[in-house]
Amino acid sequence: MKAIIRKILSPHPEFLSSDTSILLFRVLVSLSMINTHGLKKILNFPETVSHIPDPFGMGGYVSTIIAIIANIVGPIFIIFGLGTRVAILPILGVTLMGFFVVHGSDPWAVRDIPLMYSLAYLLIFFLGAGKYSLDFKFFKNS
Repeated sequence: MKAIIRKILSPHPEFLSSDTSILLFRVLVSLSMINTHGLKKILNFPETVSHIPDPFGMGGYVSTIIAIIANIVGPIFIIFGLGTRVAILPILGVTLMGFFVVHGSDPWAVRDIPLMYSLAYLLIFFLGAGKYSLDFKFFKNS
């Protein structure tokens, strides 16, 4: 038991490498995004089109397609670590738009969800996909 506590409290835990931690983080955050936000949009597409925020006046259909790309397609690419940084850009566009524009005047209790997703994906953006990714497999020599 002492060994487990020592590993947990260590500033350099040996049981998880940085690459393993990045893999777990990007997969879990992306699965959360897909499950919580993406699936309900695609499974209830007509309803989503009718009520999705449209801050730029592009229409509900276009806004819904953009949201689905950001909530399902991008996270799938991130799970596999393929084009990770590029796949994060539409997600950040949607989450930051939600934080600053759509929920800009709402209380923090409402704004915290797009903020947390934005921060999580910004961390992945800056760290990269890590060693356990298709990005690493295809681009490790560059």
